[in-house]
Amino acid sequence: MSTLSVALVQHDIVWLNPVANHQRIESQLAALPRVDLILLSETFATGFAINLACGEVPNGPSMAFLMSLARKHDAVVAGSVLVDVDGKKANRFYWCWPNGNVAYYDKRHLFCLGKEGDFVVPGTTRPIFEINGFRILPQVCYDLRFPVFQRNRNDYDVMVNVANWPAARRRIWDTLLQARAIENQCFVLGVNRVGADGNGIAHSGGTAAYDFVGEALVCAQDEVSDVIIVTLDKASLSAFRDAFPAHLDADEFELNATLGQ
Repeated sequence: MSTLSVALVQHDIVWLNPVANHQRIESQLAALPRVDLILLSETFATGFAINLACGEVPNGPSMAFLMSLARKHDAVVAGSVLVDVDGKKANRFYWCWPNGNVAYYDKRHLFCLGKEGDFVVPGTTRPIFEINGFRILPQVCYDLRFPVFQRNRNDYDVMVNVANWPAARRRIWDTLLQARAIENQCFVLGVNRVGADGNGIAHSGGTAAYDFVGEALVCAQDEVSDVIIVTLDKASLSAFRDAFPAHLDADEFELNATLGQ
């Protein structure tokens, strides 16, 4: 069966400065070996500045940046960007193929404590992307707390979550990534930022890859910009699911009809 090589990019985001952030990311990836997928953090171009006038037009400069990286590295490149939509913003996870094709997922669950819903429209779809025979469920930050939305109905193999997850709740980030891997019998890839944002909120990282039993495959160094690489093996996942098919005992359910599920 196939494998999937992934680079997870943990970086410090320059507040409200897309050009500087694009340059930093390019520098981090300068010596990157060939991989299939490159993952950046949530709002990698600006930081989590939802209440400020920093949204880009759809298909704007940061999506173009992702597309240029995809061509340069001959890999799928993904990360989230604040995009102006309907008088608010969408927290849009772009998925860019090297051939120029683009898909996206808009963050579904909005952080009420941070008043995200006042400035951001929630997503209405739950897409699955595919690469190298792996089915990928994209998620963004706060989505991680909502397991029903992420429940694996044998429709994905890898869950990806890109985030600006604060250091104050870091233990929860680590624990939930592992829990989602175990309960959904899938690989989980979590990409988080480091450094303080423009509101003084600290981020310690926690970028990591977990296997289907919640074991860490690779972890970034805390508090520093880092690029880690992991290779996922489809055969090992399939063998585990065949030997322990917990999904056969799962409860039936339906998501809200607005999600088209």
